[in-house]
Amino acid sequence: MTTPTQCRPVRSSPSHEDVCAAILDALLPYRRTLDTGHADTPDAFPAQLRQLAGPVAAGEPIVFALPGFPCKSPNPAKALGPLPDEGERLALRFLDELCARVAAVHPPGARMVICSDGHVFSDLIHVPDRDIDAYGDALRRLIRDEGLSHLEVFDLRDVYGDDMSHDAKRSLVHERYAPALEDLRSLTRSDTPTRRLYQGITRFLLEDTVSFSGTRSALQRDCRRRAYGVIQRSRAWGDLIAEHWPEAFRLSIHPQPRGSAKFGIRLLDAPDVWMTPWHSCLLQHADGRRELMHRADAERLGRLVLRQGRPSHFIARGGCDG
Repeated sequence: MTTPTQCRPVRSSPSHEDVCAAILDALLPYRRTLDTGHADTPDAFPAQLRQLAGPVAAGEPIVFALPGFPCKSPNPAKALGPLPDEGERLALRFLDELCARVAAVHPPGARMVICSDGHVFSDLIHVPDRDIDAYGDALRRLIRDEGLSHLEVFDLRDVYGDDMSHDAKRSLVHERYAPALEDLRSLTRSDTPTRRLYQGITRFLLEDTVSFSGTRSALQRDCRRRAYGVIQRSRAWGDLIAEHWPEAFRLSIHPQPRGSAKFGIRLLDAPDVWMTPWHSCLLQHADGRRELMHRADAERLGRLVLRQGRPSHFIARGGCDG
């Protein structure tokens, strides 16, 4: 007979629901949103819990799909140049560490598919396809050199190969997946998150247009037109991603409200909720804190640091290299 001192407590395994909630708990501190005044708890995100339920129940890795990392802004007052810099390096390290945190509560682990979307709308944002190729290739090298084993990059070259022109690839994506322009215009008028997205992209296009021969009002009209095109293509890219990874947990670099099928993720600290590493550069403060800001602002506050001979980031005056 077993004596009381020989008994061992039976530890029950966490339920699938508990695991899904724990995974979402790991993401919630980094949620990118315009919502205020609400405490974030996993049960407030039923769409995301449903996305996690399948792979958790099957004991499979979680696949995160994140559209973004398209290319650097062409505005020299925003970014340091056409290639990834310290902002991208730290953002990629953060995403890899996030996957590792998920693995701590879900042993099958997680992987992050970075769906680099620059080629999808390069004609609309006026960035040459050769610069987007160089940016995407540098991202892959950065992931390899940093040993970020949870990350991979996916772009239009992975969908259609290298034998077709980028214009032809964009046409195929647009024709097959893009929503009708009039439907999108109507949604922009009636749906607050869509209107905010349209306004944010219009602002980016205004800031990133480095040469325009017309009047300011003509530029504004042109950017509003292109903003609709960017949203059309972005949604088309999202539908293409959904075909390739139908079970993926959908992340977004744009702010997302509760109830959205996508979960907004904040990559690094920034004063503007819309700011990304590719629309800015990084400033390291004297206390070690790192923040994204436009190059023109960072130059006033710090000194430039080179990494492997290329501009990397700024160190606030009085701070130490990190």
